[in-house]
Amino acid sequence: MSSSSLEPVFELHRGGKMAVASTVPLTSREDLSLAYTPGVARVCEAIAAEPALAADYTWIGHTVAVVTDGSAVLGLGNIGARAAMPVMEGKAVLFKQFGGVDAVPICLDTQDVDEIVSVVTALAPSFGGINLEDISAPRCFEIERRLDEALPIPVFHDDQHGTAIVVLAALRNAATLLDRKLADLRVVVSGAGAAGVAVTKMLVAGGVDGAEVVVVDSRGIIHEGRDDLTPVKAELAATTNAAGRTGGIAEALAGADVLVGVSGGQISEEAVAGMAPGGIVFALANPTPEVHPDVAARHAALVATGRSDFPNQINNVLAFPGIFRGALEARASRITDAMKVAAADAVAGVVADALHPDAFVPSALDPRVAPAVAAAVAAAAQADHA
Repeated sequence: MSSSSLEPVFELHRGGKMAVASTVPLTSREDLSLAYTPGVARVCEAIAAEPALAADYTWIGHTVAVVTDGSAVLGLGNIGARAAMPVMEGKAVLFKQFGGVDAVPICLDTQDVDEIVSVVTALAPSFGGINLEDISAPRCFEIERRLDEALPIPVFHDDQHGTAIVVLAALRNAATLLDRKLADLRVVVSGAGAAGVAVTKMLVAGGVDGAEVVVVDSRGIIHEGRDDLTPVKAELAATTNAAGRTGGIAEALAGADVLVGVSGGQISEEAVAGMAPGGIVFALANPTPEVHPDVAARHAALVATGRSDFPNQINNVLAFPGIFRGALEARASRITDAMKVAAADAVAGVVADALHPDAFVPSALDPRVAPAVAAAVAAAAQADHA
């Protein structure tokens, strides 16, 4: 911490990256009587009689909780609740900057599924949505499912769905650049954690043929002949890899058109070289991609990473601010697959008229993205009656 190279980082974080600000004046007795007692009682009574009014007369209509247990933070792993707070604050300020959504970081000092579900359920009346963040697989699947079933507000695990939405958007534009159809691509997903599972499902929902998707975990290709699969991976085995391929990542990539890396493990240049000519590589592990972009570019036509210092960054900030903005505006009770696909289409559409091999994904700072995503998600929510 004494290193001079770290000082700007610590200075920026001193005192935290966010604060609470009042939106109303408090300069007179009349102001106090309206904002607090006795005037506030009338608003409380109205909400008690009609709970939906809370979205109009409190911050609930534009506020989400960013919830973590600190078990899978960025590339840092299980660092616990307190150490996760700087990341959750960062997420909250991204919500505000890019989506106009207020967000409150909540770091829970428990990694028990039942306790997390109970605490978040109890906190939910204070928020219009729940963004789950940096919770390790496979617990994250159950936590999201149970909260989604229990709560009348949107629940969204960004590590799963945010990544998957931006991957689908990027693949749509990459396929357009190469004059290919999604349904004709053979795709390999390296990684079967939260992101890998969601990417696989999102790509299939978006038009990729599930039979032509091969998912690889740390023990090799996922197929129905394996006896070591979790229920989530068993579901993947039943819906992908129709050819029954076996082996490791090299066997999976032989002749493949697309590699989506969300594992953090390294992939050899020899394995990438075995892909079909004119392929697509998304190496998304941070800070070290599964295959270096320069190496990938020797064998693939189009390359994207999760890093900001290379072209075509697959960044979740392209998705989650607009998704929650749209869901909140539509008063949606959940986030459906159709809303996620609509978000991906909107992200892709922002740069659809100016596609280039080094720019088929919008910049994370592009101000057009969040409004486009919000509008698309809100429309899809209304169509879905979400």
